[in-house]
Amino acid sequence: MADTSFNKIGVVGGGAWGTALAHSLCISGHDVRLWAYEAETIREIQDHKTNRVYLPGVELHESLKATDQLDDLGDSELLLLVPPAQHLRRIASQLQGINSTSLPVLICAKGIEQSTGKMLVDVLTEEMPNASVGVLSGPSFAAEVARGLPAAVTVACAEEPLGKKLAKTLGSKRLRIYWSNDLKGVQLGGAIKNVLAIAAGIVDGKELGANAHAALVTRGFAEMRRIGAAIGARAETLSGLSGLGDLLLTCGSAQSRNMSLGRALGEGQSLDEILGERKAVTEGVYTAQAIVELSARHGIEVPISASVKGIVEGRLTVDEAIDGLMARPLRSEIEN
Repeated sequence: MADTSFNKIGVVGGGAWGTALAHSLCISGHDVRLWAYEAETIREIQDHKTNRVYLPGVELHESLKATDQLDDLGDSELLLLVPPAQHLRRIASQLQGINSTSLPVLICAKGIEQSTGKMLVDVLTEEMPNASVGVLSGPSFAAEVARGLPAAVTVACAEEPLGKKLAKTLGSKRLRIYWSNDLKGVQLGGAIKNVLAIAAGIVDGKELGANAHAALVTRGFAEMRRIGAAIGARAETLSGLSGLGDLLLTCGSAQSRNMSLGRALGEGQSLDEILGERKAVTEGVYTAQAIVELSARHGIEVPISASVKGIVEGRLTVDEAIDGLMARPLRSEIEN
């Protein structure tokens, strides 16, 4: 393997996206070891090269190795962190105890830490201060990437040489990687789109029509841009793959866990019922609180995100949230 890319790669997280990334890297010829939490997932990958719970219908590459020991990733040249966002701090703390060197670590989870309101790069930097941190985000359903369907995503990191090396490592004939140094913008787009996808799903579940769906996504994008301007994200980032691109994907297909959860809410199911039937984490449920609190700190109104927060916390019914949004005072569409 040429020195323009990483070869020995550890992937932390055996859900759909972690498994898809590990599989894709194996196809490209990399030496990949995947850490998963569930013992049954590890056994299935090792013995049958499938992950039917999280990635059904995909036959995984024969070279993919699975483990339940984080120590087995200690000699990796690159780590991909793909746990649920709310578990990233704990995982990063454990990894710091295994390898405290200046290791490139790519965050592939999307969200904001609910307990602190911190972006995931900040969480990782606190727990792994020597790591060279990057973020992978963009419109990417795991099942499609695993099946080799075309996709394009963004890698963000501070140093251009590392960004190019990460792009070279992760890219393939069917997965195109763009590089950015706007870590804030790439993280924000990946986090808030999950919250907005819940709202889009509610619109579909209530059968409110295509007009309402288009309005919801457009005004949701306005919320994304307002927050981005406040925290120093670049507008072109939020108009790109990791912002608008991911928003359109996640708000437009029931493949999205967040949109399908919203659809079920719109159809009248309770949040507890929906979550009780799922193994995979629906990040928007947890990110809604963090987005609203982040916006409040900057004096920004985010009525759609706030409505989602009220619904998942049980303070608002779906009908109350819809009525509240439609009754907001009239205003200019052009924002100062």
